[in-house]
Amino acid sequence: MLASNRYSLDRLARRLAQLAGVVLGIAVVNFFLLRLAPGDAAQVLAGEAGAATPEYLAALRAQFGLDQPLWVQLYKYLWHLAQLDLGYSHRQGMPVFDLIAQRLPATLLLMGASIAFAVVVGAGLGVLAAGRAGRLLDTAISAAALLCFATPLFWIGLMLVLVFSVWLDWLPVGGMFTVESGYTGWRYALDVGQHLVLPAITLGLFYMAVYVRLMRASMIEVRRQDFVRTAVAKGAPAPRVLTRHVLRNALLPLITMIGVQASSVIGGAVIVETVFSWPGLGRTAFDALYQRDYNLLLGILLCSSVVVIVVNWIVDAVYARVDPRIRLPH
Repeated sequence: MLASNRYSLDRLARRLAQLAGVVLGIAVVNFFLLRLAPGDAAQVLAGEAGAATPEYLAALRAQFGLDQPLWVQLYKYLWHLAQLDLGYSHRQGMPVFDLIAQRLPATLLLMGASIAFAVVVGAGLGVLAAGRAGRLLDTAISAAALLCFATPLFWIGLMLVLVFSVWLDWLPVGGMFTVESGYTGWRYALDVGQHLVLPAITLGLFYMAVYVRLMRASMIEVRRQDFVRTAVAKGAPAPRVLTRHVLRNALLPLITMIGVQASSVIGGAVIVETVFSWPGLGRTAFDALYQRDYNLLLGILLCSSVVVIVVNWIVDAVYARVDPRIRLPH
């Protein structure tokens, strides 16, 4: 038991060291990439104030520290980052850390709901298609998956709003909750859930299409393996063969794909949150890029990177649970 606990602590320490190194590298790369972009926050503020004179621009840059050498700006940024200080958003008028803390839960909720929808529906349809391979149902599911894969996210979102919000009036048009509703408890959770349906489906349809094709191919391949044929030959019941032998092994590529696509889900959230006015990090990142609010954009990029790393850790843990063969020896 003592050796097992020591192994777990050592592995956790290695993971945290890897996280620190990856976050540091991402922070440095993002810093230089954003500094290569044309313009800065001082130009935007001066233009909006109607006083874009050289003197006024110089005063703004001195106020924001943009007149200092690049290496000095990087040193100060990393020093504040080590203290969990992501800087100040002059456009939003509040610290970046506080702003991200407000918007991150909405994005995590949207990501979780969309991934859950994509996995459940995609895996289910993939199993059905594999069970009817080459037949009409398989063709229909494959065609629908291809259509969802090829259709742009923003168009899907607009069509869903048109059908379910405008024509049928079943679901809200946008936002995260009903403004001035005063709901609390379960009423508030139900209200948020109603607002979540269309954004989650819009973001999840693309990944659902990927999981359908992946699950179908994986199911067909696993069913041809020798251990499945052996289980059938021994007289194992068909449901047991499907769940314990075929489905469990067929899920492995899908679980791997979830970790790979975590970053693209965040990228897709930018479009979906903009279409549905969802108050998350994606929409905030779009506004920060448009307004050249680089402090806020750096904070969002860093936070997104940490989210992707954590998601991959969770995927690794689930993978080890589903397939004990990959567990490291104690």
